[in-house]
Amino acid sequence: MFNLIGTLISGLMVGALARWLYPGPVPMGWGMTMLLGIGGSLTASLLVTRGRYDGGVSRPGCLASVLGAMVLIFIGHHLGWR
Repeated sequence: MFNLIGTLISGLMVGALARWLYPGPVPMGWGMTMLLGIGGSLTASLLVTRGRYDGGVSRPGCLASVLGAMVLIFIGHHLGWR
């Protein structure tokens, strides 16, 4: 249960930081910001492990998670999601 709460809180912080650093407006609510941060962390983890599953938990750094979330914002803007 604490892992879920920790994931949601860290997702909110990473998503908020990515929205703040991304140039231009990023209109979304708190829930989408949380999902953005969690998705950014998963994207960074996927890039770090290059898609391999090694049996352990790979936790990317905060900077990699924020960059992953910014990549998701960029992709979303270019696909027309506003």
